[in-house]
Amino acid sequence: MIGHPALVMALALQVSVAATPLQDVDSNEAISRQHRGNGEMSIHVKIGDRILTATLLDSAAARDFSRLLPLTLTMEDLFGREKYGHLPRAISEVGQRSRTYEVGQIVYWSPGPDVAIYYRQDGQSIPGPGIVVLGKVEGDLQALATGGAVKVTFERAE
Repeated sequence: MIGHPALVMALALQVSVAATPLQDVDSNEAISRQHRGNGEMSIHVKIGDRILTATLLDSAAARDFSRLLPLTLTMEDLFGREKYGHLPRAISEVGQRSRTYEVGQIVYWSPGPDVAIYYRQDGQSIPGPGIVVLGKVEGDLQALATGGAVKVTFERAE
């Protein structure tokens, strides 16, 4: 009797539980404690011997990205405006989506799945599906303005 209400409810609950991603409660609490009062989170971006401070936005995408930290990526150059690196897994796409960017932004490109940091503005728009803004790096981004690949480490600020 597939139409029996108790059976339908049990199946719905099982599907709901199976579709919910497993999360480490302790790491979620640690992430929450590290967010600033306004919901944003401070991280460090290490490029060679330079350490820059960045702020992640209060969004599902940024929180999911922060769960990957610490993360070291070899970031390649694209169009002389950004460095991008391939993430170990896709992250949430829920956040501020845009087809334009600002210098210093850390963004998620879901088709990759890649993360990128913009270091130069060239006035070009981003093709669909656009980018999801994760946060912004403060300070001098000259360490990224090289023609080749660079190793970049993202980590939570203590």
